[in-house]
Amino acid sequence: MSIHAPDGTAHYLYAIAEDTGKREYGFCGIHGALVYSISSGRLVAVVSDVPDKRIRPERRLLASHQEVLRCLMREATVLPMSFGIVGENSDAIRKLLAQNEQSFAEQLRRVAGKVEMGLRVVWDVPNIFEYFVRIHPELHAGRDRIFRCPREPSHEEMIELGRLFERLLVQDRMASTEKVEAVLAPRCFELKRNPPRTEQEVMNLACLVGSDGVAAFETGVFKAAALFDDNFAFDYNGPWAPHNFVELDITL
Repeated sequence: MSIHAPDGTAHYLYAIAEDTGKREYGFCGIHGALVYSISSGRLVAVVSDVPDKRIRPERRLLASHQEVLRCLMREATVLPMSFGIVGENSDAIRKLLAQNEQSFAEQLRRVAGKVEMGLRVVWDVPNIFEYFVRIHPELHAGRDRIFRCPREPSHEEMIELGRLFERLLVQDRMASTEKVEAVLAPRCFELKRNPPRTEQEVMNLACLVGSDGVAAFETGVFKAAALFDDNFAFDYNGPWAPHNFVELDITL
């Protein structure tokens, strides 16, 4: 049975890869549709058919997207797409490949034989402000100066205390991140700092690691964690497709 869609069918896009001649894959993607490739020149787009161009970010669909990428990574190097990219037909997909062939090929060479590992470190404390008060005499003195007065703190005093806390937060994040990166850098091809998502997050690192270097990376995480006390929690994840190390200008 042919799984290639008739012209005009929308295609959900999972990844870009080198053309190895493989056109059909033995697994399904979004909405249970079979996954296959559309080729142009040296490259293919890995796709499945979808009924329309609107794909809601539901948990089951996000899981399907990630599962397809995991399956593809077992076979080849891929440039992963963000969730929700749909081409309106095969011609649009081929046009995308043709217009970006050189850029895509260069990025495929850059991430060939590599995977992405993530590392998230948080302050594992009940109250981040009180923790900083304990470890930073400057903040401790500022807090006491304001709240031990017989009068209510002024708005300006509260703002100034908040600025001091934020400055110390940024400084501590930077120092901790540099300490961890010094351990992990020899085990990684590249490191990328992503912005903290919460106040208690110390760092959120994306690490480009050789496919055969995952165990060495994990050892490095444990070595870095040993440099910190129990107020820090380390959580690593992966391997993933290298989302954070691919720059794709997708217009469909």
